[in-house]
Order: sequence, then C-alpha cells, then structure tokens
Amino acid sequence: MTLPTDPAENLAALIRCASVTPAEGGALTALETMLKPLGFLVDRPVFSEDGTPDIENLYARRSGNGPHLMFAGHTDVVPVGDEAAWTHPPFAAEIANGEMYGRGAVDMKGGIACFIAAVARHVEANGGPKGSVSLLITGDEEGPAINGTVKLLEWAASRGEKWDASVVGEPTNPDALGDMIKVGRRGSMSGAVTVNGRQGHVAYPLLADNPVRG
Repeated sequence: MTLPTDPAENLAALIRCASVTPAEGGALTALETMLKPLGFLVDRPVFSEDGTPDIENLYARRSGNGPHLMFAGHTDVVPVGDEAAWTHPPFAAEIANGEMYGRGAVDMKGGIACFIAAVARHVEANGGPKGSVSLLITGDEEGPAINGTVKLLEWAASRGEKWDASVVGEPTNPDALGDMIKVGRRGSMSGAVTVNGRQGHVAYPLLADNPVRG
C-alpha cells in the first residue's frame, strides 16, 4: 500500500480538482482517498441554509491515546477569471522551474497536502502518533462562509470531539511563502457603539458637539 508521503503529489491531486466554491470538485474525495489508508475515519457532512448553496465538508480523525491535534483548512478556491490570461492552466498542476502552478496551490491546498504528507511519513516511520489527529476541512471559505467552518465545528463538537491544539495552514509570508509561523491570529469582532453629541451646521462647528472629533 502506497501512503501519501509526497506533498507534491498530494498537492497535484488537489489542484486538479476544480473545487470553485460551492463545488466540491472531487477535492474531498481526493482527501478521503489519501486519509483512509492512514487509518482515518472520514465523515463528509453537508450543511444547508436558505438562500445559500449546500456545501459538503470533511472531518477525519485518527484516534490515539493522548492530546488531540486538529488541522483546519479549506479546499474551495476562487474563480479563475480569464483562463487565457494564465501562464499555466489553473487546474493542471504544472511544474515549471521547480514550482507548481494552479488555483489553490497557496490558498490553501498546499498546506493540506503538506499536513497529510507529514502525518503519512510519521505513520510510515513510527506506526502513527500517540495522540489523535484530525482534519477539519470546509468547502465554504471563499464564498458566503455560512455552511462551512462554524457549522462543521458545531457538528464535530456535538459528537463529542474536543481538541487540544489546532494548526491552520494558511501561509504567512513577509519574505517567502510560508516563512513564518504565528501563534494565534487576528480574528473579527462585531458590536454596537452608541455615541452622544449635538447636531449643528458645518459653518458653525462651535455650536455643535461632534462626538467623533471630541
């Protein structure tokens, strides 16, 4: 049995899947093919919501006694635009000058391909990690992002899944691709802000109370 130890081969298989949001495009099937020989149990829940397309996602776990490491990512990609403007076809995974070209190579099929290769090499050399390893992969990151990560996390948690740490393979690259590892990452926060002031005419600002300028 051949294990998916080569990240370049893994990446090529994923790039060749035209997984433009919301299409699965064969990408999750390719992942399942890689993961099952490594001892992962694979689920592919589909989430729906009115006004949005149904999205297929993937959760895979290889269980062990010890801490639980989860890799989070997405296989969907943005549209290719004018394909004639591409130097290399977007879904051909062509290699030129030692670099692989294709839609999603960086964001973020490359990270997924490398993570699977790392697990495969560990399994091949050591028989598998002592703890648990899981992959939480959505097909709805580049689109509305409604039927993806949040629902997949809730689905997994409802089944008793708990994680000790998570790795997200989105690259951080101030100088070269993937040359930096971040502990934590920026997020988002929504809120309501109430300000008080006194309206006035722009010609008479001294008679108004502008809460923005103070």
